[in-house]
Amino acid sequence: MTARTRLLDTSVAQAMSTLSAAAKRGLGDPALAELVVIRASQLNHCAFCLDMHLRIAREHGVPERQLDLLAAWEEAEGVFDERERAALALTEAMTVLTGGTSQAFGSGGGFVPDAVYESAPKHFDDTELAHLIGLVVAINNWNRVMVSRRVPPGGHTP
Repeated sequence: MTARTRLLDTSVAQAMSTLSAAAKRGLGDPALAELVVIRASQLNHCAFCLDMHLRIAREHGVPERQLDLLAAWEEAEGVFDERERAALALTEAMTVLTGGTSQAFGSGGGFVPDAVYESAPKHFDDTELAHLIGLVVAINNWNRVMVSRRVPPGGHTP
């Protein structure tokens, strides 16, 4: 293990783990949580997180068809329900903060388009939405740590 691949200081890693666990618990749907973290990890090119969360998603019963088509969820009509699509649109908007657009919901100004953000409360109550946002924040943090430290896939042990 090189200096780059060593994990964060224990207190930082523990804080990030606590946020991740709390966000997943509060969202209340482990399969949806895994779709969200996998999609963010795809966008961030985090092989470590993809490897780990694809395994977890399968354990939670996420259908292979959803995992296969997740990268093209906007085009995969009938594969993802409206709640999943709203969560994925918000995940993409929060993860890629440069364009401010989403094919599924169009542009709405700013980095997270109004249409994307306003769609989420139609499918999530205030508590679930807060936890969804927390989950996207958490996985983006983890992706950035693992990618910047070049942590290879396969190192996660449940």
